[in-house]
Amino acid sequence: MINEPISVALDTLFRGARTQNGWLDKSVTDEQLRALYDLAKYGPTSMNTSPARFVFLRTPEAKARLLPALAPGNVDKTLAAPVCVIVAHDHRFYDHLTKLFPHRADARTMFEGNADLIESTAFRNGTLQGAYLILAARALGLDCGPMSGFDAQKINDEFFPEGDIKVNFLCNIGYGDPGKVLERLPRLAFHEACQFL
Repeated sequence: MINEPISVALDTLFRGARTQNGWLDKSVTDEQLRALYDLAKYGPTSMNTSPARFVFLRTPEAKARLLPALAPGNVDKTLAAPVCVIVAHDHRFYDHLTKLFPHRADARTMFEGNADLIESTAFRNGTLQGAYLILAARALGLDCGPMSGFDAQKINDEFFPEGDIKVNFLCNIGYGDPGKVLERLPRLAFHEACQFL
């Protein structure tokens, strides 16, 4: 039996949370975004690699730089959202391993020059961190609207011209407009997605 506080937490993080398509005119503060990251950073990554990089677009000028890369269906909701986060991953994450994984002296060298391992590690763990960011936002009372539907090369050229950081996905954050939430779509049942061996 799940007790009430745990049930409320599960509703907040999963069962009651919805992908947002519209936003209330209510701002998100820098302090909230710092608190959001300070929760998300504790989610596990392999070897504590922590490759995710988050760019919080808050101003009209910052969002204007993003607009040429967005699919038409994502423009209005991104402009209306208080914040649009570029969730990206850094292919030079291993430069930080002496700090993040100090008990293994050769951690950095196992990645240097190994492009396939760098890409798979950065993408996999950066994706995990993007999911942690969504859960942290929900835990703090914020709503999220994660999105595909953009030209990745345009975003990388505009925001990460050095080439080491690559966009993964976008996520609008703020206070969702309940009137613009779509009907919940079905999910796969346990027997359709899982197996015991």
